[in-house]
Amino acid sequence: MVYSQPHVYTTIFTLSVLKACALDSYIAAVYEHSVILSEDTKIPVSPEDALMLMNKNMDVLEGAIKAAALQGARIIVTPEDGIYGWLFTRETIYPYLEDIPDPQVNWIPCTDPDRFAPAPVQERLSCMARSNAIYVVANIGDKKPCNSSDPKCPSDGHYQYNTDVVFDSEGKLVARYHKYNLFVTETQFDYPKEPEFVTFNTSFGKFGIFTCADILFHDPAVVLVSKLQVDTVLFPTAWMNTLPLLSACQFHSAWAMGMGVNFLSANICNSSLDITGSGIYAPNVPRAFHYNTETESGHLLVTELSSHPRLSPTYPIAVNWSSYATSIKRFSPDGHDFSGVIYFDLFTFTELAKPEGNRTVCQKDLCCHLSYRMAEKREDEVYVLGAFDGLHVVEGEYYLQICTLLKCKSTDLKTCGQPVATAHTSFDTFSLSGTFGTSYIFPEVLLTGVQLAPGEFQVLSDGRLINQNGTSKPVLSVTLFGRWYEKDPPHPQQAFP
Repeated sequence: MVYSQPHVYTTIFTLSVLKACALDSYIAAVYEHSVILSEDTKIPVSPEDALMLMNKNMDVLEGAIKAAALQGARIIVTPEDGIYGWLFTRETIYPYLEDIPDPQVNWIPCTDPDRFAPAPVQERLSCMARSNAIYVVANIGDKKPCNSSDPKCPSDGHYQYNTDVVFDSEGKLVARYHKYNLFVTETQFDYPKEPEFVTFNTSFGKFGIFTCADILFHDPAVVLVSKLQVDTVLFPTAWMNTLPLLSACQFHSAWAMGMGVNFLSANICNSSLDITGSGIYAPNVPRAFHYNTETESGHLLVTELSSHPRLSPTYPIAVNWSSYATSIKRFSPDGHDFSGVIYFDLFTFTELAKPEGNRTVCQKDLCCHLSYRMAEKREDEVYVLGAFDGLHVVEGEYYLQICTLLKCKSTDLKTCGQPVATAHTSFDTFSLSGTFGTSYIFPEVLLTGVQLAPGEFQVLSDGRLINQNGTSKPVLSVTLFGRWYEKDPPHPQQAFP
């Protein structure tokens, strides 16, 4: 006798339906927002006045969300601090915060706004998502009560967290993430007790989420990609550009390539603070990006991405980042190395004094090798090869290994490493490599005008970053930016039990 197994057939049917509904690609959007700011963030305001300001910003975001949905976007990311701004004290941020429940409660604030404590911001974001049938990613503030039984409970009796929320196309809260690596100025917020690894699944891929400075650290960023295997990372940020190595588009596109993941980065637009640079990045190439320090206006980016980039034929090859550099002898040592500073870190430099050649510069265990040929050697521009192997200790502590070819600000070698945004020298060829002790390397090529170079360079399996058929625009920097996470000091939350 044959017995039926309805639960087996049901499971098979469900999996078949999910597979049939799965999308090979999807349209993604990010919005760079010029935030409407409070007149004075040091003066407390009423909850009503706080909501009035937040509604002004959400009015703008709602317009961007509608525009993205009309272009077929399935998900849109908006910036960190995009709803209330920044530079608050612990006291003055409080009226802007809401109690954000765990997404497991299965809540649609738009249709059930009174289920939890007053949450007008969550309700409105939920309704934006629901009415436009689009996933909405936003950054707001969470508050959680605590008491004396918790030895880490703040004296005011509650925790305050910098928080990302995600509402699905029906308006349901599907993700909540508390920022783990706070920037030094974020004294209004608390560190969560442990890093959170937040993911959620959709018909167009598996998503992870973290915020701004989190990208510089192992937890949660590397865990989401390397261990949890997300397809796309969502990244609300308020990123101040720091040339020559850490401008927003430059580093975020490099991180996407180095980690092999889609990356949706939504930044603030504020020219007075040099905050700009948003993008939609695939592992093999930037798909859309925006950088504008001239105007104070929002900008919407919309483009198509692969739902599962690891399955794409254009997925980057596996790279042994130190293979080539450790197999060759040092190029042309001439004893003319000198020191210079990039973003508080003391690099060792050597000048590219000739229009072509091979150069090596070393610091500690890192040796950086460069072969190059300039299209023309100009007398009014100086380029150097630089190496840094050490602990960065300003505005966060993290261990770096960096090889970089960069333009100096002037012909005075003392300016090498200082920010510069324009160049006139093009390179017919370059090949940069290093004897890295870490496998986490992010390749960057930045062109004059702080622009990316999609399709103009590639990484070889032996760890060489090379150009393809010459660069069409003059070069600001060519960099292999390495992070040696194992050498990092403890996270502030763990360092002081």
